[in-house]
Parts: sequence; C-alpha cells; structure tokens
Amino acid sequence: MRLDQKCRYNKTHEWIRVERCEALVGITDYAQDQLSNVVFVELPEIGDEFQQGDVFAVVESVKAASECYMPASGNIIALNEELLEAPELVNEEPCTRGWFVRIALDNPTEVDQLMDAQQYEAYVSRLVEEEGRQ
Repeated sequence: MRLDQKCRYNKTHEWIRVERCEALVGITDYAQDQLSNVVFVELPEIGDEFQQGDVFAVVESVKAASECYMPASGNIIALNEELLEAPELVNEEPCTRGWFVRIALDNPTEVDQLMDAQQYEAYVSRLVEEEGRQ
C-alpha cells in the first residue's frame, strides 16, 4: 500500500496534504484498490464550501460508486480537471497526480484529529484482517 508520510488520513479512506493554509485532498491507495478500475469522478465546483465529514465527490468504478468525505472543513479553490478526461489516474497515482481538489482550510487544526500514515496503515491492516475472517 502506497502512503505519503506528509498526509493525514480519515477512516473513510481519504487523504489530505496540508500546504500552509491550503490542502490537497484525494482517496487512498487502499480505497482505489477496493474500488477497482475507476471510470468516472464527480467533482464539486470551485467555491463550494464543505464541513469536515461532508460528501464532496463521487467515484464510480466498474464495481460500484462511492462517496468521498471531506477530511477537513474548507472551500474548493482548485479541481484536478485532469481526472475528468483520465479518471484512471486515481488508480495509477492516487497519492500524487490522482488528487481531487485543493481547498482553503477553514480550521487547519481539524487535520490534527486525523490519522498519520502509521496509524492509517495499522487501521487498514485491522480491516483486512477482519475481512479475512469473514
């Protein structure tokens, strides 16, 4: 599983990488793997505002559609429009070129509530272990 040590992660498998008072947001390598081949990404509009935990995007794959939840409150200042033409970037490079949105953070301290890479890796390991038992 590919993880970026500079990111924070939530339990719904989105990542956020803070750059001053802005942040990039996307879905994790684990999430894209579970979805399989991503065929479409529905992004919000520039200027849309979201609270931590709000649905901000939808990812459609050959398996299912999945909602994406905002890891921290803020408003959308940029979209990865490359995903509209090449949604497979979510599968190929989920932690880099497959980012979804850039946000202006309302409250940067919300990010401190999220898991760091080691905590997220342990969380996913427990999930995989539980799935193996079912």
